[in-house]
Amino acid sequence: MESKEDIERVKCLIIGSGPAGYTAGIYASRANLNPVVYEGLQPGGQLTTTTEIDNFPGYPEGVTGPVMMGELKKQAERFGCDCRWGIVTDVNLEQRPFKVKVDGNKEIEADSVIIATGATAKYLGLESEEKYRGSGVSACATCDGFFYRGKDVAVVGGGDTACEEASYLAGLCKKVYLIVRKDFLRASKAMQERVLRTKNIEILWEHNTLELTGENGVEGCTLISKLGTPMEKEVKIAIDGFFLAIGHHPNSDVFSKYVDTDEQGYILTQAGTPMTNVKGVFACGDVQDPNYRQAITSAASGCQAAMEAERYLAEMN
Repeated sequence: MESKEDIERVKCLIIGSGPAGYTAGIYASRANLNPVVYEGLQPGGQLTTTTEIDNFPGYPEGVTGPVMMGELKKQAERFGCDCRWGIVTDVNLEQRPFKVKVDGNKEIEADSVIIATGATAKYLGLESEEKYRGSGVSACATCDGFFYRGKDVAVVGGGDTACEEASYLAGLCKKVYLIVRKDFLRASKAMQERVLRTKNIEILWEHNTLELTGENGVEGCTLISKLGTPMEKEVKIAIDGFFLAIGHHPNSDVFSKYVDTDEQGYILTQAGTPMTNVKGVFACGDVQDPNYRQAITSAASGCQAAMEAERYLAEMN
């Protein structure tokens, strides 16, 4: 256990990296807040598992996720942002300065905290998902759909997100299979009608994914139809891309004792701001965004969080 003299005190602590965390680091550094960023288990966030990014402004030829995250980190460090490896394992946001524990032992006192821990896409848990992740397997149609123009793809899920992803892909792809475990869709009536009206979407009712196959990336998918019934049978479809749309889990568990969240765990912020219910604690990026989940919107909210942290600290002095 560290003594009081060993506990580090920082003005602005940014928990998490990715577009939100690094952008917050850029703005907080330029405001002379001497920010410290703890990058978490996956420095750079979800985008480090993405191959090509074509929809982030300023990259006319596209860029890979790891390269873009590396450049954002360098830009933050250029202005003095202290980016560190480490995972925040416990927090106390009831008193000021806020108390944060890193890797179970290092203690930090922070005058302001920016939460940018993101959200983790839910996967089916198949070995072949891991094998083809970034080579045909994606959890973001808006991010990666462009690469499958004119091709056949599959979307897994039966809720609003799955229907929205399938509809989006239908505008780009030759054929979209919507793989649904049940014999009904959980999506809203409007989303269901949109999918049912779209000619190049085929719904595979009561199908479970068994495995993905292919030599150079995803080339096919093996399904089980009507699992556990006398009519159970194996079905194979030829596809070039496989999209997961079964939800995300916001990485907010360590903070949920103190900050308000919705039923899914997304941190609630005041409308149009990154401010949480705890004064001096801000949230940005996917951890508070169940709707857009884009690099550009995450970066924008990181900017907002740093600016609000600067205002808060100025008022406290």
